[in-house]
Amino acid sequence: MRILINGLILFFILILTYLTSVFSKELIEEFPVPPPPFSEGIYPCSNCHASMDLNPKKRVLKDEHTNIQLHHAETLRWCLDCHYSKNRDKLRLYNGELIDFGRSYLLCGECHGNVFRDWKAGIHGKRQGYFIGGKRTYLLCVHCHDAHSPKFKGIKPEPPPLPPKVKRDVR
Repeated sequence: MRILINGLILFFILILTYLTSVFSKELIEEFPVPPPPFSEGIYPCSNCHASMDLNPKKRVLKDEHTNIQLHHAETLRWCLDCHYSKNRDKLRLYNGELIDFGRSYLLCGECHGNVFRDWKAGIHGKRQGYFIGGKRTYLLCVHCHDAHSPKFKGIKPEPPPLPPKVKRDVR
């Protein structure tokens, strides 16, 4: 009887260990993504920012990055809310954790939780590869959205198709 009880205890410990590893892996799962679409000559950011004095004041950028228009909660946000001030080659999560630009989906997911959930499930965004049992690749949010102005720009619709010029003989 004692052997049976010890066997059951060991069985439950193994099941619990397995379930814990599955659920913890789910929480920290990494998503294979291609490199972010950096503007040419801009990355690594530390090439310029390492020698610059830090100015954390919210302001209009007049010297560099003048092409960036912040339309992403602009009344509440500033560059250093997402970019780490001491190492511009890193992004900063709300809890202070530093991440690479290739894991920017974690930063986006802090404010856009429902979209992040859908992105992980393959409902939002683009996923290439296999859904089960094979390699898959996700696109980062910034592959489709400008991080500084993420709303899609309006597009002009195409004109309707023209009717055919020649009628075909239908038999």
